[in-house]
Amino acid sequence: MAEATAETKWRSYGADRPATRALRVRTSVTLVALTVLAVLLVPPLAPLDQQAVDLAAKLRPPSWQHPFGTDDVGRDLLLRCLYGLRVSLLVGVAAAVTATVVGTAVGATAGALGGWVDRAVMRLVDAFSSVPHLLLGIFIVAMFRPGVWPVMVSVALTHWLSTARIVRAEVLSLRSRPYLDAAVSGGASRWRVAVRHLLPAVFPQAALAAVLMVPHAMWHESALSFLGLGLPTHMASLGNLIQSARGSLLAGQWWPTLFPGLFIIVPTLAIAGLAGAWRERINPRRRSELML
Repeated sequence: MAEATAETKWRSYGADRPATRALRVRTSVTLVALTVLAVLLVPPLAPLDQQAVDLAAKLRPPSWQHPFGTDDVGRDLLLRCLYGLRVSLLVGVAAAVTATVVGTAVGATAGALGGWVDRAVMRLVDAFSSVPHLLLGIFIVAMFRPGVWPVMVSVALTHWLSTARIVRAEVLSLRSRPYLDAAVSGGASRWRVAVRHLLPAVFPQAALAAVLMVPHAMWHESALSFLGLGLPTHMASLGNLIQSARGSLLAGQWWPTLFPGLFIIVPTLAIAGLAGAWRERINPRRRSELML
């Protein structure tokens, strides 16, 4: 009887998993859509100066007038968070796309050419991977003035390694396919085989890597800005907002730290959930390993 009850519960759990995945996907899509709409529509719909200082209204708690409260110089925190999300998402998307292009090119070249080229490229990847991303990023941005472009370059140059490994492994698995041997036997050059067959085959994995890299890049940018090495302090980025709110948190004002942190965490979870569903669709056999 106990065994039958346990088996019934297990089957019930297995039957509920598709509904759970569907709910997770719908929630992720909704949050990502709201994030994109907020980033695109805030400037035209709220043409307010997010840098406007009102010392008489500094550090006010959340209210109807200021739903997220105000910061230490009286600026509306909701508007600052939306502008900060806009900057952080822009940096994250640009860095993720750049890193994916670089990683795809490097991984495809190593996998397609093989031999000493593959060994040399992978030793280079291993050498870069031995250095922590944040430490390497600090070294890169320290050579420039704080700004958007140094942060983008820093994140892109430290995040292409995983994509290169994924693309190389996919290319190596594709090289043994019969249709590639037939194309080479028919006189197709390596360049033609790579462009016509290899790159289209690895594109879904590379695109998935780019999507998964966006929240990672946002966290990386926020960490650099929090350390004072990322975006200029006057620019509203989520890392700058959290950094400037440290003193307020020690004084008991929780809202200047909580809401910028939520603007980092919620889009990250939404993008990760959406990418997880995409990854399940690409490789349903590993679905049980990819539950978020």
